[in-house]
Amino acid sequence: MQELTIALTPKSKIPLYEQIYTYIKQDIQTGRIKAKEKLPSSRALSACLEVSRSTVDLAYEQLVSEGYLESIPCKGYYACQIEELFRFQKETAAGFQTSVKAEPACDYDFTPSGIDLDSFPYGTWRKITRNILLDDNKDLFQLGDPKGEWELRKTITSYLHQARGVNCRPEQVVIGAGNDYLLLLLSAILGCNRRIAMETPTYKHAYKIFARLGFALCTIPMDASGMQASGLEQSGAGIAYVMPSHQYPLGIVMPIKRRLELLSWAAGEEGRYIIEDDYDSEFRYKGKPIPALCATDSRGKVIYLGTFSKSIAPAIRVSYLVLPEGLLRDSEAILHTFSSTVSRIDQMILNQFLKEGHYERHLNRMRTIYGRKHELLLGELKKMSHFCHVTGEHAGVHLLVEFTNGMTEREGIERARDQGVKVYPLSEYEIGNPGEGRGQTGRKPTVILGYATLPEKGIAEAAERLYQAWSGRKRENK
Repeated sequence: MQELTIALTPKSKIPLYEQIYTYIKQDIQTGRIKAKEKLPSSRALSACLEVSRSTVDLAYEQLVSEGYLESIPCKGYYACQIEELFRFQKETAAGFQTSVKAEPACDYDFTPSGIDLDSFPYGTWRKITRNILLDDNKDLFQLGDPKGEWELRKTITSYLHQARGVNCRPEQVVIGAGNDYLLLLLSAILGCNRRIAMETPTYKHAYKIFARLGFALCTIPMDASGMQASGLEQSGAGIAYVMPSHQYPLGIVMPIKRRLELLSWAAGEEGRYIIEDDYDSEFRYKGKPIPALCATDSRGKVIYLGTFSKSIAPAIRVSYLVLPEGLLRDSEAILHTFSSTVSRIDQMILNQFLKEGHYERHLNRMRTIYGRKHELLLGELKKMSHFCHVTGEHAGVHLLVEFTNGMTEREGIERARDQGVKVYPLSEYEIGNPGEGRGQTGRKPTVILGYATLPEKGIAEAAERLYQAWSGRKRENK
């Protein structure tokens, strides 16, 4: 039996039993205590260390539960054989050491997926959260309605009627933790043995999710008005996924004539549907707001998909579906198979944020902030008109810059990176046509500039660097 001399630190924040446990575990791992070797009894060790016996018992019990010690009745504690287990742990840890190529640091990042979090109403959100939790409502910690809290769904229907022209009942609304979950839910409702038509370029994350879920996918040509209905008819698809209010990433706002053509296609055959992703319809800079495609649908053919990620914050993770009445009747049993993926507390916080007018005020403030950034970036890019052309400027929080001087996407991105500015290639969003953005679409090399996350001063400085990068000279101040 081995004597253990353990230097305990009584004033440490680490409990004494944990200090004993750690010492013995490390000795077993390093081989200082051999396998099958007997340890002192808890009575003997507590007397040696001048601690209570219960303290030693706690340490021994933890070591036994983790497999480092074996307790043999009437004999005592013995070290277990753990060499193979320990080697396995070391190999597993080493397996995680992968070589990741670090991207060069940049001073300005024109990411198209970010938002301006500096303007988030933290104080208001904190106050509502505190008030919700002060009510001591135990029901909020129970599982709620699988489709989401009734109060929030009712508030969303009111918002959709006022802001997007969509008339629906709370029963048609389904709350989910992000669009990913809602697309998964739709796969259960619609069945994966369907063919989905998508635009190209498109929101590639949705394309990958549909592919993973087992849907057959096809792409439909686009023109200046968006997805072509004639291509839909020829594709054999039964579902069309579109973003009519602001197509991502091209920024096309679909006119009413094309919307009616898509609705006519959907009505032409039983079982056809349009998934309308209305991801950032709140931000529009030219003309009057255009109602959602769902608002024009009179035959129950549009499945409306909305989110608060772009308008409030990505981490809120609250999105929602509006199901047509007919589809809702056929899918009630499926909807009640899944539990709600959004905390009831988070749903009630969001509900109060909407009902008390904070969301409307926040949107108005963000429209002003994004509008200033939008005008500033447009003004800077106009000074580069002799070698690039800007599109997609009527809505959303990103612009497209098309090179007209023969420069490729890769050259434009690398030159920008050399100046400490990160921009993004449009070709990454094309389906089946990665590369320089020419390929099947014939589109000129184009990069994406998202301006939401950058401060106004940063936008001006980054634009100056882009001018130097893409023109090869400094811009003269006038």
